[in-house]
Amino acid sequence: MSNIKFFKQLSKSDVAIAGGKGASLGEMTQAKIPVPPGFVVLSSAFDRFLEETNLKEDVAAQLKKVNPDDTNSIDKISAVLRDMIHDTAMPKDIEKEILVAFKKLDAKFVAVRSSATAEDSAIASWAGELETYLNTEKKAVLERVKRCWSSLFTPRAIFYRHEKKLIDHYVSVAVVVQKMIQSEISGIAFTVHPVTEDRNQMIIEAGLGLGEAIVSGQVTPDSYIVNKKEMTIMDINVSEQSRKMIRKVGKIKGQTDEENKANHWVPTGKDGDKQKLTGKEVIKAAELFSKIEKHYKFPCDIEWAMEKGKLYITQSRPITTLKK
Repeated sequence: MSNIKFFKQLSKSDVAIAGGKGASLGEMTQAKIPVPPGFVVLSSAFDRFLEETNLKEDVAAQLKKVNPDDTNSIDKISAVLRDMIHDTAMPKDIEKEILVAFKKLDAKFVAVRSSATAEDSAIASWAGELETYLNTEKKAVLERVKRCWSSLFTPRAIFYRHEKKLIDHYVSVAVVVQKMIQSEISGIAFTVHPVTEDRNQMIIEAGLGLGEAIVSGQVTPDSYIVNKKEMTIMDINVSEQSRKMIRKVGKIKGQTDEENKANHWVPTGKDGDKQKLTGKEVIKAAELFSKIEKHYKFPCDIEWAMEKGKLYITQSRPITTLKK
């Protein structure tokens, strides 16, 4: 059985094998939404890795030792589990499949993202709990896949399992490998206003550089409120942005190996206090986001990136915070 599926082979019904992220990217690819191409290392690859290396019992035993009220206990078990996964060799056939798929993708740089099989389901939303590695080259892809596997056991993810009463619930993880978009502008959109819950209002947030900086809250983006029926801009809030994250070219002095080697911060200069998207671009984006919402038939939380004027969707999931 293949451990890899390309986006075009996946749909929203594949959460069990591709995780929430992988299934969503497959669904949008099939719906002709502009998604950067990619493939998913299926959860079955992680399951096999645990089985064939006899790590499964060790993982279960370590998780039982966790005291959720003791931060030190969570940190200690997390470090043990992550080291165990990093230090164990991946089955050779899985390695080979990943490298063959990488070659087919024909991309110099990829984003490697964790996609938990419990993600975006009714019981839990793992968004933000697991890890993502941007601008990954071929030589680092296998190591980054393993890091995504082990991020199922970060302190936050272990605590989250306890909080959501998932400690005895088997959670697996797939890994998305997707062509990297070197975005000049990127952001998030909510197809229903997340605060007022007005179904006719959409919020689009936009910042300069790679989207990870916005998703992780390291920069404050512009925000634009759009009336979905009229497709008009109701409100514009321009935020001053002093720095942006971009792909690093060459070695940067003073960066440690543990820092995400491929990316770094640079000043935005005079562009930082300008409006990030033109009115025309806001409406064009809003039309695409509305199309995604109509396809899914529920309010969406969307991540997007713009490179050379072309808009790409890198993630879409349900908005889980709405009360009505």
